[in-house]
Amino acid sequence: MHDIKAIRENPEAFDAGLARRGAAPMSSEVLKLDEARRAKILAAETAQSDQKKAAKEVGAAKAKGDEAEFERLRALVGEKKAEVAAMQTEAKELDAQLNDLLMGLPNRLHDDVPDGADEDDNVEVRHWGTPREFTFAPKEHYELSGVQPGMDFETAAKLSGSRFVVLSKGVARVHRALAQMMLDTHVEEHELQETWTPVLVREEMMYGTGQLPKFGEDSYKTEDGWWLVPTAEVTLTNIVNGETVEEAALPLRYCAHTQCFRSEAGSAGRDTSGMLRQHQFEKVEMVSIVHPENSMEEHDRMTRCAEAILEKLGLPYRTVVLCSGDMGFGMIKTHDLEVWLPGQNKYREISSVSVAGDFQARRMNARFKPAAGGKPEFVHTLNGSGLAVGRALIAVLENGQQEDGSVTLPAALHPYLGGKTKLSAEGALV
Repeated sequence: MHDIKAIRENPEAFDAGLARRGAAPMSSEVLKLDEARRAKILAAETAQSDQKKAAKEVGAAKAKGDEAEFERLRALVGEKKAEVAAMQTEAKELDAQLNDLLMGLPNRLHDDVPDGADEDDNVEVRHWGTPREFTFAPKEHYELSGVQPGMDFETAAKLSGSRFVVLSKGVARVHRALAQMMLDTHVEEHELQETWTPVLVREEMMYGTGQLPKFGEDSYKTEDGWWLVPTAEVTLTNIVNGETVEEAALPLRYCAHTQCFRSEAGSAGRDTSGMLRQHQFEKVEMVSIVHPENSMEEHDRMTRCAEAILEKLGLPYRTVVLCSGDMGFGMIKTHDLEVWLPGQNKYREISSVSVAGDFQARRMNARFKPAAGGKPEFVHTLNGSGLAVGRALIAVLENGQQEDGSVTLPAALHPYLGGKTKLSAEGALV
């Protein structure tokens, strides 16, 4: 959501921001609606003033016994009342049109975001670890003999269709261990507040974080009107929906482990093998609600929280800043963490850490009360994966694979697996 006052004051800057995303200029259309809305509001207020004035004169005419003037003024009051109601209705309709238009326009980009057309123009800012040199041709996760007994796509297809999986045995335990390790690290070392939230939300919550109105096809809606969350960003961020918090309470830092649901609309034919792109998956999500002056510093902090998980697992990764052509709709700056997958011989995204500025806060009407006094201000919101659990499982399996199909597991997971250190070639934890 955008600040209409800022668009009025500098429409050229607003259009320049859209141009960086490859979008057409919209300030003229926005301001035309805004002007019509404000004119209708002013006309309604003028008519209402005339109505009140005439209403007072009605009583005076009655007192004087001037029946003709009394009837004229009474008719005028009725006309003005109907006129006010009609103008207020038109003003509300114009306001709704303006709101819908602004809701569909992407967030401005931070000045630090590099210009570019697509993911090929993203800029690496650092990398960690060195990809392992194999003495054999590494396989993808679902091809490993130690993984196959515990990763069943055929049964999942029978139960639910394509892009689902049934995990069992040692693989399921490793998957669960990853989520618990991530949560414990974020809570104990990164001082995030562990939170458990619903996976069904009201429609206005999806509007609040920007999944609606433009991206409804990417998520699932129930017949009762609830939406299944595509990520816990929706629930965690909307904790402050409609709230005004004290400045001293900031920052608010949350994390949650949830099921996530995405339709993957438009991704037909992409990553159809294995667990990389599923309709149902798990993530440990991080969300921060901060003072506007601290949002970029918090962005770097959250990025480090996600990187720390990969480093604990000993997984080589690189961190990139997304270019203008690859940015998400509601974000002003994003870091992607890409983990090395030897089975694909490439880095693949495992986390996006983004700052939304006041974009989501305006949609949610989420504010803070300055300690020094004055009017409440919009908070800034941030979110990031810490991490996508299924993709972390893929990375652990592929990077730890051995020639016989077994998998050596990271030391950070051993305490969560009862001291077990390996997935055997037969799929057992040993």
